[in-house]
Amino acid sequence: MKFASPVIFLLMLIIPCYAYPQAAKKLIYYVSLAGNDAWSGMLAAPGKNKTDGPFRTFERAKLEIEQLNEKGRMPAAGIQILIRGGVYSVEETITLTGKHAGKVNAPVLWKNYRDEKVQLVGGKAIKGFHALSDAAAIKRIDAAYQKEIVEVNLKAQGITDFGVITNRGRPGLELFFNDEKMQLSRWPNEGWAKIADVPQSGELVYKGELPHMRFGLPVGKHYGRFTYSGNRQNNWSNTNEIFLHGYWVWNWYDEFVQVQSIDTGTKEIFIKPPHSHYGYCKEQRYYAVNVLEELDQPGEWYLDRSNGLLFFWPPSPVANGKAFVSLLNHPVMLLDSTENVKIEGLAFQFSRGNGIVIKAGKNNLIGGCTFSNLGDVAVKLEAGQNNGIAACDIYDVAAGGVILGGGNRKSITPAGNLVVNTHIHHYSQWIRTYQSASTISGVGSRAAHNVIHDAPGSGILLTGNEHIIEYNELYDLALETGDVGAFYMGRDWTERGNIIRYNYFHDLTGPGVHDVNAVYLDDWASGTTISGNIFYNCARGVMIGGGRDNVVDNNIFIGCKPAVHVDSRGLGWAKYYFNGTTNTLFDRMDAMQYKVPPYAQKYPVLLSLYDDEPAVAKYNRITHNISYLGRWIDLHDGLDLKTVLSRDNIIAKSEKEFKNAGDYIIDENPGIDNYNTGDFRLQPKALRYGFKAIPYHKIGLQKDKFRKNPSKTFNTK
Repeated sequence: MKFASPVIFLLMLIIPCYAYPQAAKKLIYYVSLAGNDAWSGMLAAPGKNKTDGPFRTFERAKLEIEQLNEKGRMPAAGIQILIRGGVYSVEETITLTGKHAGKVNAPVLWKNYRDEKVQLVGGKAIKGFHALSDAAAIKRIDAAYQKEIVEVNLKAQGITDFGVITNRGRPGLELFFNDEKMQLSRWPNEGWAKIADVPQSGELVYKGELPHMRFGLPVGKHYGRFTYSGNRQNNWSNTNEIFLHGYWVWNWYDEFVQVQSIDTGTKEIFIKPPHSHYGYCKEQRYYAVNVLEELDQPGEWYLDRSNGLLFFWPPSPVANGKAFVSLLNHPVMLLDSTENVKIEGLAFQFSRGNGIVIKAGKNNLIGGCTFSNLGDVAVKLEAGQNNGIAACDIYDVAAGGVILGGGNRKSITPAGNLVVNTHIHHYSQWIRTYQSASTISGVGSRAAHNVIHDAPGSGILLTGNEHIIEYNELYDLALETGDVGAFYMGRDWTERGNIIRYNYFHDLTGPGVHDVNAVYLDDWASGTTISGNIFYNCARGVMIGGGRDNVVDNNIFIGCKPAVHVDSRGLGWAKYYFNGTTNTLFDRMDAMQYKVPPYAQKYPVLLSLYDDEPAVAKYNRITHNISYLGRWIDLHDGLDLKTVLSRDNIIAKSEKEFKNAGDYIIDENPGIDNYNTGDFRLQPKALRYGFKAIPYHKIGLQKDKFRKNPSKTFNTK
């Protein structure tokens, strides 16, 4: 047995004994709106004599952590910063760095105190609303509504930065009343207006890829003008304050544009540069916002940017409610290369930017937090390892829910980042396309047990390799957009090894038949496994758009038309990808250096891809699936069931019968007797064909330390 050296033993004796019990236990500090940064921060409330109590600011609590780390006296059980309830106005980003890190078994926890409601607000409470009095506004607002409308001078309250509305950017300043986002005055109040015509119709002037006519849309030029029908615009003045939001050419791409002028004689709207990315098309949809003359219903507001006047029709008495405007253009909280930090039980609200951004770092966790009424993505996890978002609630955000990055694609090094048990809904409320509940990139991240619903476009957008998407529920998506998937990835042969399993996709029909896909492997997406999922009432179940080496195995399709679609688009409308017009696919292959390890070892099929008819969808395996009350499979561009490996699938006879000896055509319900009650247990008659039971009771939100009573989707009795 070896003993410590005499010097070390002596040092152990002379170190004050109080250091050991202090280091062995958890250290707790408190932050409160009733606190004082001159106090110790070690009391939950001010003392009777008001000489000690909690800290007042987050900065003071951060300083305490910095000093402990500098002195090497981080407690062995970690630190807790417990925050008392209240509304904390965040004027500058709360930034945590390596100086504020914890250790693996001694994390630094920032948490609400005893479930008190803690709101971190990137905005300002607005008071002083009064009856409409501005003479210029009175002339422009319908007399029938003037008594309902109140006004306030924002400049008088120190607010002069109103933000900028850009084509695909943030909304700038927004108004919230009683925790709900108010509608910037718009026309029409519901639905859309339509472009009457594009006078300069002709070939589309495009930026980037070649356009195509696969949807049969007429095209217009980038001249920045189009015509309207009706006479509503005759009432509008100050037209250069008006913005238009529309799907100007394609139903998968929306933009905001600013009006330059309106010619009511020719009924032409002229757009201020920059113009729409793709141009303008007849019959495409749009609406107008920030039109004072259209402030005509409860919940609407208008901002006179030149004078700083805000006009508002409150949905309930303004004196009895709370109004906020968003101000902060940066994240409410930033974790920059920190480690072992936990953020729990906090609410992030009323900001123009992100809720939380995590830059690099590892072992950080955002748990049980709420993100709402934000002007950008709720949580942006840019890089790092083993970082996570768990059991959060995200809703009413202008852009997406979670961005999950990390890992190294060239070396195929996984990140281990995750988003789990999180409820994301009513997102993408400002920009309506390419803003998903979870946007995943890089390598080796996981999205599991999340519930995603009520959004105009996609639920999960994915790029990269070796990700796992499992036990999620996705429904009521693509409510407004087209050519979209609840899950979407595409246009890269090298993005492989991704797994989509045990998810429940349902009620995905969108604005048009066949315009929506539950799982959309677009433009040659390859090497993806889709296994053990339930697809119920989906316009399309699985779309394989030209890719290869995909596996569709052991899934249940009910009421999908079709269950599976496979095409070789490189031989048809998308052949320009193979005739030298665009090099996107080939450039992405070269970028990953596919001819050498690790890609040459991990994905050896890439080595022979160019010599094996790359435009043809090959080696896709569709096996052991059940299809009922819909249509089984659509094959295009010369594909048939000899090209696509289809075997051991159970197909209801009411569907089109494919004479494939490897599939089973049956006369009855294939063993999902109680699907309409949310019971997806399989009867023995399905299992005898080789189908394996799906653990559907594990899908969706689960009980954990943050979610005590998650709602149930399925009937498991």
